[in-house]
Amino acid sequence: MKKKLTPFSKLLIVAVIIGGLVFAVYKLGLIDKIAPGGDKNNSDLPEDLKGEKVIRIGVNTWGGFAGGQFFNEGFKPSKNSRFYKDYGFLVDFKLLDDFNQCREAWKSGNIDVVYATVDSYTTEVNSLKEFNPQIIFQCDWSRGGDAIVVRKGINNVADLKEKKIAFAEMTASNTFLLWLLEANNMQYSDIEAVKVASGLEAADLFKKGTVDAAVVWSPDDADCVAKISGSKVLQNTKQASFIIADVFFAKKEYIDKNKKMLEQLFEGWMKGSAELNASNDAKNKAAKILADGMQQPEDFCLQAINNVRLCTYGDNINFFNINGNYNGVKGEDIYNKMSLKYQKIGLITGEVPSWRFVSNSSIVSNVKLSGSGYEAEENTKFTQLTDKTKKIDAISTKRVSIVFPSGSYMLDDNSKYVIDNEFVDIAKSFSNARIRIEGNTDNIGSDAANKKLSYNRAKTVVDYLVKEYKFDPNRFIIVGNGSSKPVAPNTTTEGKAKNRRTDFELLAE
Repeated sequence: MKKKLTPFSKLLIVAVIIGGLVFAVYKLGLIDKIAPGGDKNNSDLPEDLKGEKVIRIGVNTWGGFAGGQFFNEGFKPSKNSRFYKDYGFLVDFKLLDDFNQCREAWKSGNIDVVYATVDSYTTEVNSLKEFNPQIIFQCDWSRGGDAIVVRKGINNVADLKEKKIAFAEMTASNTFLLWLLEANNMQYSDIEAVKVASGLEAADLFKKGTVDAAVVWSPDDADCVAKISGSKVLQNTKQASFIIADVFFAKKEYIDKNKKMLEQLFEGWMKGSAELNASNDAKNKAAKILADGMQQPEDFCLQAINNVRLCTYGDNINFFNINGNYNGVKGEDIYNKMSLKYQKIGLITGEVPSWRFVSNSSIVSNVKLSGSGYEAEENTKFTQLTDKTKKIDAISTKRVSIVFPSGSYMLDDNSKYVIDNEFVDIAKSFSNARIRIEGNTDNIGSDAANKKLSYNRAKTVVDYLVKEYKFDPNRFIIVGNGSSKPVAPNTTTEGKAKNRRTDFELLAE
């Protein structure tokens, strides 16, 4: 006599049959066609594209993403895309200027890869930890896209003390401001912070005259200067060239499941960036693509592209320090530095994860590109110094106490440590700015002897920076002030100690 199957047994048999069918479909390679790129469905794609693999990328109104959008022949997924023609998948760029909306779309899986800047990534990575976010490649460095505009009468960073400054908190604008303050020995508390939602709002407040300065995005900096008489751009990321790094990140689970496709995304993107870096015609075509995708004028989009360094394959090798010997600014350097800065002012509570947990260099490591268009950016070459160059006004002055033995201008290990920790980061990050290094003494000894000694001390510092960090010697202006520029009375031991200093000035060139 046959036993009747229980409801549970029937359910178990059905589950086994379904599982077998799913496994068979998977082995036949059909699952990627059903759920490509980790998507739940392709219902939002046109009929002729449904069933194709697709990567959805969240972007905002920014010129630094042009390499990918150019290679994709637009923002929308299309079979005309070179990603599709060369690699067999679609790319869909989703314009999401609202930050919170963008992050929610990424969390829910409606977009797969999303933009960030490394500095502000530090402020959100803890809130995203359940998704295991990892940076997979760098697309650009800001080179003029971020700027601080100031009203008439503000000529250097010191003049910002106790002034109202509008900026978007926990964004690249906030980061840029913090770096400027550090370059002048100033603290966050030295200014009157006016926190706004975006660079656009900061620009509006400046144009209304309600703040003294604002950290804005290009081309709003030019608009502010045009509309406010006597105003100017105090500093921008053309000189502060290694501070704002734009990157893309994805969930670790998504990376693990779609590694080959992400490697091909990176490779195609780098091909697009190389073409744009080499050709104005390509940039003009890209400006048309951005104008259509961002609904902005073409000249706006062309300027946006020109205000960034579109990163190459070689730049990414350096950014992740894949060869292990890169001496410039790396992604990890920015991440660690800004983690500490934002913790110090209370915008990050608790420890942030180590860089190795929130980045994934394997995408870049597994791609091999060669040729001049893929090489890393060369260091800035400075022209020979002239009398006019030597007299350029300083934008900021970083005063550092470097202790020399009495009458000596030799650097000991402790002095080198002070230089490394107090100034090298600034020199690297403001890589396009000339630097004036001024030696100063107290009033003990003759003027002539003190001037010679202070000059030799400043020169020793320059020699160390050139030898140790390979900085261009033409970048530095060496001055020996002797005791002529005291910052404290020479009547006390404490005052004398303050006057035995080295001043590092970033110049407004």
